[in-house]
Amino acid sequence: MSERDAIEAVDEPATVSSLVDDLRALGLTAGETVLVHASLSSLGWVCVDAQTVVDALMAAVTEAGTLVMPTHSGQYGDPAVWSNPPVPDDWIDTIRAERPPYRPETTPTRGVGAVPECFRSYPDVYRSRHPTVSFAAWGADAETIVADHGFDDGLGEHSPLASVYDRSGSVLLLGVDHGANTSLHLAEYRADIDLPRTDTVATVLEEGEPTSVTFQDIETDASDFAILGDAFEDEHDSIVRRGSVGAAETRLVPQRAMVDFAVDWFETNR
Repeated sequence: MSERDAIEAVDEPATVSSLVDDLRALGLTAGETVLVHASLSSLGWVCVDAQTVVDALMAAVTEAGTLVMPTHSGQYGDPAVWSNPPVPDDWIDTIRAERPPYRPETTPTRGVGAVPECFRSYPDVYRSRHPTVSFAAWGADAETIVADHGFDDGLGEHSPLASVYDRSGSVLLLGVDHGANTSLHLAEYRADIDLPRTDTVATVLEEGEPTSVTFQDIETDASDFAILGDAFEDEHDSIVRRGSVGAAETRLVPQRAMVDFAVDWFETNR
């Protein structure tokens, strides 16, 4: 969406106060634990862009709640399997050897949008240690939710996704559909389905020193997440809150119910 399109999409600019009003009308409450997936461009014209969205989300959940976002950095994945686009074969060893260590405080996000990239640098935001699928959090349980993020199975039982599940948190899909819903990856780990496993090597800082770590994950697949999400909403319509935040179609979904449904759905449909 161009800036002109963004202006034409709304009758008035989105501000912190207007976004908080929209989030409250949707059902987001103070003290809630919420995992946010957001598309800035879907909101229409936002005064001061991503910063306004982050401020509004913080104001809506308050310090009594906890705000969580994916801050993934796919640039630390295995360059041998990059496909969009692939890199030349003779670059792979150089990339592995020369890329700087992953640093939670400074490493940029990749592919998750402007809102998480803005959020990760805010004061009192904690970011997990996983070099490819980190999450950042702010609020009452922030440090606990991102602590001890396991290198192996980074979207599984020792991940911030599971911590949100344990707290009966919600998922806010702000201008995106279930194709972006990372909580469904937790269901992939829990489902009794056969998925290949891969090893990835990345450099992280441990006690201030660059350290090479090898971690193993299943090969996750989000290609059917939108279909799964539609099936969940058809069956659980009464617990899905829908509305507009700015110009963005938005859903607020109980994460535990979503993940439990997805486990059964994967076992039946994959």
